[in-house]
Amino acid sequence: MEMFTGSGDRGMTSLKRDRNVSKADDRIQAIGEIEDLITHIGMIKLHADDSSLKADLEKIQRNLLICIEGINDPYHKDYKISEEDVKILAEKTAALKESYPVTAYEPLPGGCEASLRIDMARSVARRAERWLTSSDKKYGGQPARKQYMNLLGDYLYALARYTDYVDAKKPTQPVTVQPAVSTSVRPVNEKVPVMELTKEIVVQEVLKRIQTMDRVTLEIAKKLIEKIEGYATSVGKKAVIAVCGPDGNPIAVHVMDGAFLVSFDVAVKKAYTAVSVKMSTMELGKLVQPGQTFAGLEQIEKDKLVFFGGGVPLFAGDKLVGGLGVSGGTGEEDDDIAQYALSVFEECCK
Repeated sequence: MEMFTGSGDRGMTSLKRDRNVSKADDRIQAIGEIEDLITHIGMIKLHADDSSLKADLEKIQRNLLICIEGINDPYHKDYKISEEDVKILAEKTAALKESYPVTAYEPLPGGCEASLRIDMARSVARRAERWLTSSDKKYGGQPARKQYMNLLGDYLYALARYTDYVDAKKPTQPVTVQPAVSTSVRPVNEKVPVMELTKEIVVQEVLKRIQTMDRVTLEIAKKLIEKIEGYATSVGKKAVIAVCGPDGNPIAVHVMDGAFLVSFDVAVKKAYTAVSVKMSTMELGKLVQPGQTFAGLEQIEKDKLVFFGGGVPLFAGDKLVGGLGVSGGTGEEDDDIAQYALSVFEECCK
């Protein structure tokens, strides 16, 4: 049984609406490069530990498949990149750039194995973008598709640098375990249970990481948001969840399905307020009442700060590392969700 058709022997192929197309055609080249890119992103996804990142990468792969179908069949209404997809990718890129310090130089690829895989994908993305631009110039194409491909290169660059940043902060020396202080005396010849020793190592390492943390990272923000969304869902609330750094700049903003549009700006302001005054917005609301410490502040800073529940500062030890804003219900309901977030914040830093 023959397993080939022989139709490609002459260097020709076909598109959905165009037969006998040369394999050197810009459209075919663009499709090939995007297919390579999908594979490279699959490699990044395979090695990723963060479930949120895996989901983001899979969404990108699916959008790239839409790009391929759009080149193959440019008149099909379902093969279009939406403006919302472009907006989401731009927001994720901005959030990544906020999560690592900007340096005076551009790091060379190879800071770590994970970032190298991402940089290789970025190179393919740029090449695919060039072929797509050449193809669209000759045959026309959806503007949002070119915008998405251009943004994707920026996103992968930011992801690679963030990955280098996280890798550089990992401890390079073995963890030394100090004997735990105990009120009971363990016999000299008694062996410490492996489970107990392992738990002690984990606890000490987590405490070490938290105490030396300078700011909430995107990874931590995603973990925190995931837990908050689960809790909000369990109490029947639909909220917008915003996490910012100690400078008040947003790191991540998540909109639950069905949340109010106005809640977006309110959640961001709550997070900003919490880091500005280093206290919860619920507590601040009490202190701006007549006769209290900050009476009149709500009139002076009414456009910048929020004075009702839902915003809390995030601390690592005594150090302010970020802020959280929750908006979707009453001040008391939002504060309840924010207080839950504080109870799981340390767990999210592991």
